[in-house]
Amino acid sequence: MATKERLFADIDTMEPDAFARYLAEDVTMRFGNAPELRGRDACRRAWADFCDLVDGVHHDVVEVWEVDDTTIAQTDVTYTRKDGRDVTVPVVTIYRTGDDDLIADYRVFLDLTPVFADAA
Repeated sequence: MATKERLFADIDTMEPDAFARYLAEDVTMRFGNAPELRGRDACRRAWADFCDLVDGVHHDVVEVWEVDDTTIAQTDVTYTRKDGRDVTVPVVTIYRTGDDDLIADYRVFLDLTPVFADAA
C-alpha cells in the first residue's frame, strides 16, 4: 500500500475503515491533546467518534518531508461543522511505517479550538 499517496484522501471520506486499513494492528496514535491510543481498533473507533462531531473534513497538503520510514506532512485541514460553517486549521502529521508499509506510529499536531468554537 502506498501509504503517503492516498492516506489523506481516504481520511477525507470519513469512512473509519478507509483510515484503519493504513494502520498496523499495534499502532500507536496521538491526535491533538487527546490521550495516546494503542491498536488499530481503538484508532478506528476514535476516528469514527470524531467523524460524528463534524459533517466533513478535507486535507490540502502544503508540503511533505520523508526521512527513512518517517513522513512529516504539513496540511491545511478544513472541517465542516455541524452548523455548515467551514473552518480551516493548520495541521502537522508525523507517521512512521513498518516494513509492511503500515503505519506503526501516528501523531497529529493541531488546535481544534476554532473548529468547535461558537459561531461569531
